[in-house]
Amino acid sequence: MFADSLRPYRWMAASLLVTLIGCSAGSVQRSSADAPAALRLSTEAVTIQMRDVEYLQVDGKTFQATIYQPQGTGPFPALLDVHGGNWVREDIRRDEHALMNKALAAMGIVVVAIDFRQTPQNRYPDSVADVHFALRWLRANASRFNASPHRVGVFGSSSGSHLVLLSSMRSSDPRYAALPLPGTSPDTATPDYIILTYPMSDPLTRRAYNQQVGNTAVLKGFDIYFSPSDTLKEANPQLILERRERVKLPPVLLLQGTADGNGPEMQERFAAAYRAAGGKLQLELLTGAPHNFVNTAGVHLDRALILIKAFIEQQLAGR
Repeated sequence: MFADSLRPYRWMAASLLVTLIGCSAGSVQRSSADAPAALRLSTEAVTIQMRDVEYLQVDGKTFQATIYQPQGTGPFPALLDVHGGNWVREDIRRDEHALMNKALAAMGIVVVAIDFRQTPQNRYPDSVADVHFALRWLRANASRFNASPHRVGVFGSSSGSHLVLLSSMRSSDPRYAALPLPGTSPDTATPDYIILTYPMSDPLTRRAYNQQVGNTAVLKGFDIYFSPSDTLKEANPQLILERRERVKLPPVLLLQGTADGNGPEMQERFAAAYRAAGGKLQLELLTGAPHNFVNTAGVHLDRALILIKAFIEQQLAGR
């Protein structure tokens, strides 16, 4: 577990990557009312604190969340972070986006990064149900983290983005709402906005691409998680839209690198289908960015942070 510690960060004018500095807290502008219109991101960097909490018990196991906590008056907007890992890789954990999450928290966002069931023994829809539970839990416990339950977004990368899309679009699905949390309803699992990075928006198409290029290790994850194989179509956000299912469509920011196989073409199709269904989706293609670009310091993460900050500010302003 992480020890409680203050970790101050700042983004510079030329770069939104964080560097360790000794800045003071309290620079986030807030009104006293905990209402959506009162929420603002920071105009300067704020000090942050990290701590781990237990949020879920299922199948005899306890799962933790890391809280990236801005210091200041609050209340702050909240963002749930769902990591990737080819659905079944146990070595990918909630610290996958630590660099990005520290930067976002320094902007005045409570970031909650979760672990969930991600093993070869856990097939669809286990991890979707965990993400669904996590968002309900975050809204119900927002006050513990000086956050507002009225503006809760969700971030997902790669296979984590797939879980985010299913849980958000089908928040009323009883399979996804299967984990009980007293005092909450399935509707509270619908986020106010969604941020996706290189998502598996069409796992059937992505599997075909990996088969074509001979990526057997990745194929194994697809075939374990989507068992029986028909679930590749049933649990497919692209096909859900094409089938015209009745779904929730929160505003989406989708970031995709152009150096990521068939990713750009896949996201163009998904963006078109999402918009055709009545949703708002901002698609940004980052030239030269590979898969997993938010996990590494550099120009691609810099650009992603700029876009994420602007998008969240638009959501907080109700635009």
